[in-house]
Amino acid sequence: MALKCGIVGLPNVGKSTLFNCLSKAKAQSANFPFCTIEPNVGIMSVPDDRLEALSAIVNPERVMPTTVEIVDIAGLVKGASKGEGLGNKFLGNIRETNAIIHVLRCFDDDNIIHVDGSVDPVRDKETIDMELQLKDLEALEKLRDKNVRTAKSGDKEGQKILATCEKYIAHLESGNSARSVDATEDELEIIETLQLITAKPVMYMCNVDEESVKTGNKHVAAVKEAVKNEEAEVLLIATAIEAEIAELEDVEEQLMFLEELGLEKPGVHYLIQSTYKLLNLQTYFTAGVKEVRAWTITEGTKAPQAAAVIHTDFEKGFIRAEVMAYNDFVTLGSEQACKDNGKLSVEGKDYVVKDGDIMHFRFNV
Repeated sequence: MALKCGIVGLPNVGKSTLFNCLSKAKAQSANFPFCTIEPNVGIMSVPDDRLEALSAIVNPERVMPTTVEIVDIAGLVKGASKGEGLGNKFLGNIRETNAIIHVLRCFDDDNIIHVDGSVDPVRDKETIDMELQLKDLEALEKLRDKNVRTAKSGDKEGQKILATCEKYIAHLESGNSARSVDATEDELEIIETLQLITAKPVMYMCNVDEESVKTGNKHVAAVKEAVKNEEAEVLLIATAIEAEIAELEDVEEQLMFLEELGLEKPGVHYLIQSTYKLLNLQTYFTAGVKEVRAWTITEGTKAPQAAAVIHTDFEKGFIRAEVMAYNDFVTLGSEQACKDNGKLSVEGKDYVVKDGDIMHFRFNV
């Protein structure tokens, strides 16, 4: 399944630098607003140590990680919902994403201009929240107005749509985002067609200086306090450090650099892992001499639907799945050893795939 994340934030908060680190694409990164005029799209391989372990055992011809599409969306300013700055173009791009990575500037540096003249990540967050909420209100009001007449005529479906729109409009007008509405399944189904921006899951990425990357600072503390009721994850990243890591081609050099800073992994690794968690995603593997490969599915996916991620024919003609747990496979060292030790199970259509499962699908079309 294709996963698409949009990176948003005010100008000069570190969005394009983060994008460069994630994709190694070279979006222009400079010290002035609207540096990124067109959305930049990059495909990033999802880091997963399990792939390396499987590869060492199987020795395949190739290794294929799963990927995430990262969209660096042009800087948002006050008035974007009414077309200011890059306005509607920006907001259209973000509708197409699955999740939002909201980058907040949490470092002081007089050499880097802030569009509002001072560093205040909570104010910045509220600015963007408001613009996104205003754009969602516009979409909700259009749907409401379209159904007023049919609702008044007694049409049940029209009345349901109208009531749902009114509920969401009241919530957003109170300064809240659509994701926090206490909605029924029917209401969610009605709203889904609008692709509301503030209904998308969000994580906050605090861009800090090198000294604050492990413990945070006053700006990070303020952000955590501001979002404490949102059930959203707050991550710390120092894009200056990440940029240096991205420039190092040799893995050993990267590890040495991280060790000097007292860090285990690049911050972008934690970002992608958190994105998976945010969207309730997990990974299963296929492992053979031709290829060891990671596949992305939603938590709770059953075996035939997991097979469809490889090819729809696998689901149509699904017979069974042969399954080994990752830990068993790595500990025992081969598929044959798993069979010999009773660690390979044959599962049917109702099997719920677990994170890390190694699977072979049997099908007939």
